[in-house]
Amino acid sequence: MDAAGYPPMQGSGSASASASCRAADYSAAWDAAQQQKRQRCQDSSSNDQIGSSTENKSLEASGPELKFEYGKNEEEDYYFEDDDYGCYDNEEDGSEYELDPVDYNQLLADKFDHLDLPPGVEATVPWLQKVERDVPGKFKSMSEIEEEIAKKYNFFKQFDTVEDFSDHHYTKTSVGKARKEWAKRIQHEWSLLEKDLPALIYVRVSENRMDLLRAVIIGPQGTPYHDGLFFFDAHFPASYPATPPVVSYHSGGLRLNPNLYACGKVCLSLLGTWQGLSCEKWNPAQSTMLQVLISIQALVLNEKPYFNEPGYERYAKSPEGLWSALDYNDTTFLYSCRTMLYSLRRPPQHFEDLVAGHFRERGRAILAACKYYMEGHEVGSKVPEEDKDKKESQDGEGSSSSSMALTQQNKPAFRTNRNASFKPNLEVLFEELLMEFNVKGADTAKFRAQKLKNQQVAA
Repeated sequence: MDAAGYPPMQGSGSASASASCRAADYSAAWDAAQQQKRQRCQDSSSNDQIGSSTENKSLEASGPELKFEYGKNEEEDYYFEDDDYGCYDNEEDGSEYELDPVDYNQLLADKFDHLDLPPGVEATVPWLQKVERDVPGKFKSMSEIEEEIAKKYNFFKQFDTVEDFSDHHYTKTSVGKARKEWAKRIQHEWSLLEKDLPALIYVRVSENRMDLLRAVIIGPQGTPYHDGLFFFDAHFPASYPATPPVVSYHSGGLRLNPNLYACGKVCLSLLGTWQGLSCEKWNPAQSTMLQVLISIQALVLNEKPYFNEPGYERYAKSPEGLWSALDYNDTTFLYSCRTMLYSLRRPPQHFEDLVAGHFRERGRAILAACKYYMEGHEVGSKVPEEDKDKKESQDGEGSSSSSMALTQQNKPAFRTNRNASFKPNLEVLFEELLMEFNVKGADTAKFRAQKLKNQQVAA
């Protein structure tokens, strides 16, 4: 092949003859194109058919095999654009057209929609950022978003029905052929839940799938689970109530209780997943789904879950058992914080408003607890209220000293010989929670100010 990429001519013709033939073809093509453009510019104001036929004839004269394809030769395209300049009456259709920056950025961004860029890269690339268009009412201020979150949270019912669950653990589990008594019993369960649900438990049931139920239990105060959200999916089989419901825990791959497995299994005598006394097992005539939820809240999410492990209760009063229970609480609280992040970033369906509102309201208290535990206090111990501390400091000397003595008396002991990894792990989780709570509108001003101060001191 020659320098232009053409194969050499075979037969009597030489390489120079081939090159001169191609040069003649290009020359004829160039003359024809120039003639066509001059004719179009001259006759653009009068759409004369005679002029059009002249153009057609000039093109035909260059040979029947002549075909022009724009873009085949960069040098030819450049001159064609230059020659066309000024031949258009409408400047918007001409070569001076400027692409809108917003449209241009969108075109560039579209090309990267399916690519995973390294963390932090998108923030440095202007055309990957969202462009705020000046459309009235399209964007809400942060105060409006916070107000909307608070409103939805305040109106969130403890019990309610929904159409269906698309992310339910038992969505693909068929209920089979259910009897009329089955549906009647489940409706009775709904009635009990709506009327007698205790505080800190919220339930949603499906209208289209009566066998599906989802509940969330807020971790009780005084436990390593305090202020956490723990979700459970339940399924009523066709044999219900002869057999207990099937329950799965949203673990996120974490086992933060001997009764709650990382795979989602809930180990409970009432559910038949663990052995127990006859009075602890499922009774079709008396046992209910409400009883299951209360049992998880009171018996599973307690202040010392370490002793939930079968056989460990015998060590409840020994020093070794107490130290092991405290270590277990430390790990449990770390897992509880990770579960909070999991719920914030992937809230279960139909509980999005509860998740956002709950952590907006309790975010400050959770962050205060993290700080308190990092100082060395036992996990699960009561965190002093700031308002109470301020009041004590502003009282007279006598009352202040008596309050101090009372505080020292009730002050929980510091953890000694605590696992060295607890504090650094909690510090990392604290920073992540601070960011997430701030997005939800929680009162994080104190912690953000302290973080800024620490950064300035370090600098």
